[in-house]
Amino acid sequence: MFVLGIESSCDDTAAAVVGEGPRVLSSVVASQVETHRAYGGVVPELASRRHIEAVSFVVHEALERAGLRLEEVAAVAATRGPGLVGSLLVGFSFAKGFALARGLPLIGVNHLEAHVHALFLEGPPPAYPFVALLASGGHTALYLVTSPYGMDLLGQTRDDAAGEAFDKVAKMLGLGYPGGPVIERLARNGDPRRHPFPRPALEGAGFDFSFSGIKTAVVRRIARELPAAEEAVADLAASFQEAVVEVLVEKLLRAAEAKHCPRVAVVGGVAANGRLRQRLAAEAEARGLEAFLPPPRWCGDNAAMVAAAGLHLARAGRFCGPEADVFTRNG
Repeated sequence: MFVLGIESSCDDTAAAVVGEGPRVLSSVVASQVETHRAYGGVVPELASRRHIEAVSFVVHEALERAGLRLEEVAAVAATRGPGLVGSLLVGFSFAKGFALARGLPLIGVNHLEAHVHALFLEGPPPAYPFVALLASGGHTALYLVTSPYGMDLLGQTRDDAAGEAFDKVAKMLGLGYPGGPVIERLARNGDPRRHPFPRPALEGAGFDFSFSGIKTAVVRRIARELPAAEEAVADLAASFQEAVVEVLVEKLLRAAEAKHCPRVAVVGGVAANGRLRQRLAAEAEARGLEAFLPPPRWCGDNAAMVAAAGLHLARAGRFCGPEADVFTRNG
């Protein structure tokens, strides 16, 4: 079975073809970073327009790279939500039309569940159950994953998502957009102990997150001592990154221990962060836990993870009718 996947939840237009295994035959992503860089973040209306321009191209390119004839595609899987409503409508509406025109079943995929399926695209996958941390620009949450479509929410952010906090701090420091990669790069030359930023939500017993306190602490530090030298900016970046990474890793490992689960995973765009990957590997090993992370190329939004989730949903007969619509928030 071959599934065509389409992803357009935010600012990347993506299409992919995935077969049983899952085996990725093709994956095409049209990035909008240059479009939104001047604004310091994603502008929803512009994102929707760029999706309209790109979606037909990326689908055609994905099918061509996969080397498949159209009649070999068994189903179309597309992200229904959560995400930006305009962006979602472009990709899901295209998928509806594509499926209808070719008499193919349509599969609506939850974007958050799709990120978990990125763990199965390459390398040894985790066995069920495992505790997964989803950390991205729009979401930060912990799940107990019990099956290909069984995810129980354990905790989530009460304010900013982790990736959102990276973008906002980068903007405060005049580092540009997106913030995650540039903060990580600067942090390599900084002192993570230079600024003792708070670790919100570590004191409580629950599994929720909060990153607004760290962000506010950075604002105050900048106001008190405006970083002029590159070294000062690097120290701020390193101290901020370390605070966020410590909270993410500690909450994930606590959740795994509370659920008596020997396996943990991190997915989403923030999972590409090198310091997060390094710290998780070390601390999971110290506690006798197995840690799993997708290769960086599968951490960000992509359609291969959507198609992989679609494979499981297709086997379970979970298809959408023509009345299906997108949704902007999970649950």
